[in-house]
Amino acid sequence: MKKILASPNAPAAIGPYSQGVECTGRLVFVSGQLGVDPKTGEFAGADIASQTKQSLENLKTILAEAGMTMDNVVKATCYLSDIANFGAMNEVYAQYFTADFPARAAFQVAALPKGGLVEIEVFAVEK
Repeated sequence: MKKILASPNAPAAIGPYSQGVECTGRLVFVSGQLGVDPKTGEFAGADIASQTKQSLENLKTILAEAGMTMDNVVKATCYLSDIANFGAMNEVYAQYFTADFPARAAFQVAALPKGGLVEIEVFAVEK
C-alpha cells in the first residue's frame, strides 16, 4: 500500500515527485539502470532523452519480473553526469509516472559507468 505524504509546512513538490511516500507490503529494490539497450549492449542514443527513456524502460522490465509496474514505485533516485540535463531528463521521466508520484532525489555525479548520461534506481512496493 502506498500513501502520499504532503505537508503544508514543507516546500511543495515542483515536479513529478511527492514530498514523501508511506508504504507497507512487499518491497522491491531495483538497482540503477543506465540507458543501455539490452539487445545491443550499447546506449540507446547519445542524448539524455533517449538514455533516460531506455533507463526507465529497463526499470519497467525488471519491475514486471516482480509483478509490478511503475505505479508501484515509491522512491526514485536519478544520477546525472551533468545537472544541466535535469530538465530534459525530467520531461521524459514525467511520462512514466502518473498522479501519486514517487518521492525522488536527483544528483550530479562525477561519472557514470560506460560514460552514461543518466542512471535511475527505484524502490517499489506491492499494492
